[in-house]
Amino acid sequence: MEKLIKLFPGLTEAQLAQYAAMEGLYREWNARINVISRKDMDQLMSHHILHAMAIAKVIDFPAGSSILDVGTGGGFPGIPLAVLFPACHFTLCDSIGKKIKVAQAVADGIGLANVTCVNARVETLPGTYDYVVSRAVAELSTFYPWIRNKCTKAVLYLKGGDLDAEIAACAKRCRIDPARFYQAKISAWYDDPWFEEKKIVVISQ
Repeated sequence: MEKLIKLFPGLTEAQLAQYAAMEGLYREWNARINVISRKDMDQLMSHHILHAMAIAKVIDFPAGSSILDVGTGGGFPGIPLAVLFPACHFTLCDSIGKKIKVAQAVADGIGLANVTCVNARVETLPGTYDYVVSRAVAELSTFYPWIRNKCTKAVLYLKGGDLDAEIAACAKRCRIDPARFYQAKISAWYDDPWFEEKKIVVISQ
């Protein structure tokens, strides 16, 4: 929790309590349904919760925004962001039912009223959202066609490594102006070596 407080000093006591409860719930549920690598559970705060929250370092979602989390798994990045932005609504989507079950249980367990969990393929969802967030569910050129008609403002995609070629391939395949892509290095805010190669790819719509 010390890292959390240091990186996000404006959190309220209620939010801090939710993040603390989140850790316990994930440990409990992960013992039943494996949504996080068991060897990674000791790094839950850094590798999952704080990783998700890094998106807030590049955008301050306006109150009332609708955000779609695609391939959320057990709730990342959506649940940590939903705590951070209680005035926004988050739809968490995953095609694997047991993962959505965990996300729903954690959201309910920490009292999140601004989260809807949906067991579906993203292509089947109706309507549009202001923003799309996701964490490395596929190559960008595969991922973007799934959501290009569902997002009106920006896509924020957590991924690691050298992404220049992947971005160029996505821009070409999906006919997107390369100027609409922006890469933010998470290491600009987080001094943990684990984040050295981690980035947020922003695609403006």
